[in-house]
Amino acid sequence: MAKTKDPPGLKLIAQNRKARHDYAIEDTVEAGIQLVGTEVKALRDGKANLADAYATVRDGEIWLLQAHISPYSHGNKQNHDPTRPRKLLLHRQEIVRLGEKVARDGKTLVPLRLYFKHGLAKAEIGIATGKKSYDKRRATAKRDAERQMRRQLGRRR
Repeated sequence: MAKTKDPPGLKLIAQNRKARHDYAIEDTVEAGIQLVGTEVKALRDGKANLADAYATVRDGEIWLLQAHISPYSHGNKQNHDPTRPRKLLLHRQEIVRLGEKVARDGKTLVPLRLYFKHGLAKAEIGIATGKKSYDKRRATAKRDAERQMRRQLGRRR
């Protein structure tokens, strides 16, 4: 997969690198995140982890679960719970569409990355299907073969 350069005005906070290994990502959606003040400050410090995170549709809303945002270092007793559920902000039509894909097609909603876009915290959510272990091995072998081919072509020049 080719690496894309992020557009200007986008500051990456955290990335779920294992998601593209464990899941076949079919589509991505950008969503806002409902946060409290100390969470925003912790995100600006880059203190987030999406390793075990997932999203689910509940009561007509999409929630980000198990995303770890560390407590703010200069916070007080009103600091946030690091793994609390956070509401994702999407248009109603997008929520319905994602809910149907999850319920009907057995897809999974996986957070791929967190970032600031023009000062607002955003999450990129992937609509995914889980890969089997043989699919993961095949993808790894293909990536290694492509890397070897590029290396050989580089030597010829």
